[in-house]
Amino acid sequence: MKRDMGTQSGSASVWRMAAASVRGVSHARADQVCQDAHAVGLLPDGVLVAAVADGAGSAALSEVGSALAVDSARVVIAASGTSKLPDATDTEGWREKLASAFSIARAHLEEEAEKRKVDLNALATTLLLAVATPEATVVMQVGDGAIVMGDADGGARALTFPLHGEYANTTVFLTSPDALETAQFGLYPAATHLALFSDGLQRIALDMATGTPFAPFFAPLFRFVANEPEAAAAQEQLTSFLSSPRVQERSDDDITLVLAARLIG
Repeated sequence: MKRDMGTQSGSASVWRMAAASVRGVSHARADQVCQDAHAVGLLPDGVLVAAVADGAGSAALSEVGSALAVDSARVVIAASGTSKLPDATDTEGWREKLASAFSIARAHLEEEAEKRKVDLNALATTLLLAVATPEATVVMQVGDGAIVMGDADGGARALTFPLHGEYANTTVFLTSPDALETAQFGLYPAATHLALFSDGLQRIALDMATGTPFAPFFAPLFRFVANEPEAAAAQEQLTSFLSSPRVQERSDDDITLVLAARLIG
């Protein structure tokens, strides 16, 4: 599921974006819906907000949980307005802002579980959130997947890493008791290129032993999003790429990828 807010330019920058969530081979085989979700928004003054969530495969309503999580987190940041966002160097202010978004997203999951009269774990989902201003890039993540920052020269740097649970092939979810305590947080310099993706892509995009991004994987994707001015065409091409055999043969899980490139004016 997706939530997109179109495109917008500011006096300092223009963001070009592409985002897609596609159903994995195993879910198609089992006739299950895509349990990933993403939400992308642009605020005034060139501020980008992007969120990705991966619903737990074993959770009965994980697609509901992932969609609710990304939309809740995006709305919390957007509702603040750019005038109320912390300064670029205010680490604790940003940590509090993003932690609030995660707390409210979890509260919305709790409300939804109560409304549906189901256990909270039925809506289990990861959550990745990035806020990129002209001066800083701020990220928070609960669970697996990753957020990567790139540059115009083809470099790529991981800002977050897949977080695994107590056992192999498990992770922490926003519905977990220790979700906020285990959340990754980071405040970094302003980004010109960003990628957020769910765990369906991480074995293709990352060296899992070190958490290092494969720069040759990201470089053409960042060039693509920077050079495609039409949002609909960009989304169509990205969806086609994620659905292609070259990707699907290397991952049978649902895949979400959000790409953004900031053009300096």
